[in-house]
Amino acid sequence: MSDPAPRCSIVIRAFNEADHIGRLLTGIYQQTIREVEVIVVDSGSTDSTLSIVGEYPVRVLSIAPQDFTFGRSLNLGCEHASGDLIVVASAHVYPVYPDWIERLIEPLADPNVALTYGKQRGTADTHFSEAQHFAKLYPENSSKDQEGPFCNNANAAIRRELWARHRYDEQLSGLEDLEWAMWARAQHYQLSYVAEAEVVHVHDETPTQVFNRYRREAIALKRLRPQEHIGLFDFLRLFASNVGSDVRHAMRERAPLDAWPEILWFRFMQFWGTYRGFGHKGPLGDDLKQAFYYPRGYRTDAPSPSRPVEPIDYSNEPTDG
Repeated sequence: MSDPAPRCSIVIRAFNEADHIGRLLTGIYQQTIREVEVIVVDSGSTDSTLSIVGEYPVRVLSIAPQDFTFGRSLNLGCEHASGDLIVVASAHVYPVYPDWIERLIEPLADPNVALTYGKQRGTADTHFSEAQHFAKLYPENSSKDQEGPFCNNANAAIRRELWARHRYDEQLSGLEDLEWAMWARAQHYQLSYVAEAEVVHVHDETPTQVFNRYRREAIALKRLRPQEHIGLFDFLRLFASNVGSDVRHAMRERAPLDAWPEILWFRFMQFWGTYRGFGHKGPLGDDLKQAFYYPRGYRTDAPSPSRPVEPIDYSNEPTDG
């Protein structure tokens, strides 16, 4: 008897993710939805990523490092997906609850919804400013039909039939998810944010890695929104306003002392990378600047409302070594 058709296909991009991918796969196979197909697109891992992946019923595809782009890797995975719905996950995230997939794809029952994405939070070791960034981008309340095109492919789901109509842009240096969402909205589809579809996103980056990430995203955003600019004055203003916001939050939350120097270097690298990526002077003026750059306000509601679902136990997942 053949296996039942998967309810959804999960596409995971991976490169040297031995420290993280075992936890993600453990979480996937503890989900309330079991009819899933898992596809790992590996771009030349040299650590034990593939041996860890081999412990699970996962299909592995390979892409040469010199051919890698975020969009090309995703397109390869989507080409081989057999599910009507495609869940996209970063190899260094892991779901908090066993109903992660169920909640993430729930809005796609409405044919007017093209894409959903879920909440992301950091770990206890996440840089303080990165945690503030997560809280800004991924609020506690869901939105069935959000206004802007912001989304993130670290934790998202799309319809395969729509991907077949509009593949991910393989030339972008990043933000292939944003470009796809902009296309979907132009076709009058809705985008949904699902706060209950929560993952932990492990971002343990060095200052150079933070710089490179934001520079890459700024280059992509400049291509997507050529009318937008950021100049040296914007860099200074955004750096100062975000540092000030982070310091106020750190004082309110009684953050440890080692968070303070991290705030300075993280925000400096974030906006220096952004400035270098845009490469032109002038103010930002599009509807994405609030989401990408400006600091968040204080929440008046209680964060992280409790859920009647027990979190996944990750104490025995396979790890490197």
